[in-house]
Amino acid sequence: MAGSFISRTWKLHGDGSAVRPGAVVAPDERLSTPLMLGLGMQHVLAMFGSTALVPVLTKFPVSTTILFSGVGTLLFVLMTRNRVPSYTGSSFAFIAPVTASQTDGGMAVALGGIVVAGVVVFLIGLLVDRIGTAPLDWLLPPVVTGSIVALIGLNLAPVAKGQFESQAGIALVTLVAIVLIGVALRGFVSSLSVFLGVVIGYVFAAILGKVDWSKVHEADWFGFPDFATPEFQWKAILLIVPAVVLVLLAENAGHVKTVGAMTERDLDGDIGRSFMGDGLATTVSGLFGGSATTTYGENIGVMGLTRVYSTLAYVIAGLTAIALGLLPKFGAIVQAIPTGVLGGAVTVLFGLIAVLGARVWIDARVDFRDPVNLITAAVALVVGAGDYTLHWGDYSFAGIAMGTIAAIVTYRVLTLVRPADLVPPPADGVPPVGPADAGTGADRT
Repeated sequence: MAGSFISRTWKLHGDGSAVRPGAVVAPDERLSTPLMLGLGMQHVLAMFGSTALVPVLTKFPVSTTILFSGVGTLLFVLMTRNRVPSYTGSSFAFIAPVTASQTDGGMAVALGGIVVAGVVVFLIGLLVDRIGTAPLDWLLPPVVTGSIVALIGLNLAPVAKGQFESQAGIALVTLVAIVLIGVALRGFVSSLSVFLGVVIGYVFAAILGKVDWSKVHEADWFGFPDFATPEFQWKAILLIVPAVVLVLLAENAGHVKTVGAMTERDLDGDIGRSFMGDGLATTVSGLFGGSATTTYGENIGVMGLTRVYSTLAYVIAGLTAIALGLLPKFGAIVQAIPTGVLGGAVTVLFGLIAVLGARVWIDARVDFRDPVNLITAAVALVVGAGDYTLHWGDYSFAGIAMGTIAAIVTYRVLTLVRPADLVPPPADGVPPVGPADAGTGADRT
């Protein structure tokens, strides 16, 4: 029965033994079953380091997050009608606002904010699916998108500093391992640099006796993870939703456009359904105690390396993640990662997020001779990095939300008031990116 369903849904690429020269395995194609099983497992390895790290940083249950990242991936494939290959892993954009919201109401109110954010993304996706992406392109041109992505990494820098300094020696070993593996090695091993670096740091910390194994010994081998119920409070909702929704939209649209370019297919018509899939995955995860999700850039790297874009690989990856989520002892091992190991890892990861923002500008050929682009980025980065906070009664809007708003408002206002004759001429035949030809694109944050 399962074999018949697979053969009807994914047609065999060539003879199924390899990718044809100069070709790619399209989303609706597959290779032989053993190869697809291996590719699915590979996607689990690619997503695992970052997906497990976010709940550790936000003090969410790791096994629950892993399980619902798998559930979310299956929902995403279903919602996008098997056309957009993606793994929905933990989103780094939620770390700062979720941590801040937990200060007053704990995990339950943070989950409430995550659920509402997921619903908002889903509804925006429904709207985009009906009317097209033009309003989104107007709201999030590349200079704004890149600024938002970059300021998230800069805003999280103090978190990395605090964790690094807590166990500096362990953090340094982890950081050096990640850097050396990522640069000195090649192929798939290089793409797992964060995961392998964390393992090395973990082992080093264990040798030094810096790992608390008590919860690992207490955890069962098999069983359901810890579930939690969200609590809806306006303060947490207003703290989380404005800070993350636009980021999720930007990186999700960038994911679809990137995969479309790699497979030489026009997937822009699927952006709305991609938003809906991501929103649904985040909503379901938040309802049961998991971290918010987003489409994962790490897995794009795996697809680029293997030239296999089959959504069947993600179905296999999702089912594998669900199986891992049903191993409480496995989750306890991840939860026991020492703070210093996290400090070394996030020093790289948060820095990469900031640099990815610059890559958005480069890929979109944003012209910084244009003062509108220059000032938009300048204001947004300082507001985000400085963690500017607006207090409004019992509510507060911190750096990521304020920086996002600053980027959007600054760009739109300056575009409106700028005299037409002050638009800089094209440089080297490349037209500057402006309101008429703006697009979106970003990797995972």
